[in-house]
Amino acid sequence: MTCNHQPACPPADRHDARAASMVADHWEQGWALLCNGTLVFDDGGALAPAELTAA
Repeated sequence: MTCNHQPACPPADRHDARAASMVADHWEQGWALLCNGTLVFDDGGALAPAELTAA
């Protein structure tokens, strides 16, 4: 994903990835999509984009 925000959102492979801007949210379903492709869940979990390995 390409970020157009200024300053740019941190990439999904950085420790501060969850600081990226939210581009879609469906909290009624328990998730939100961040600008860097990270899916954040309401239970505190997250999934990185497919090209990254989650730690």
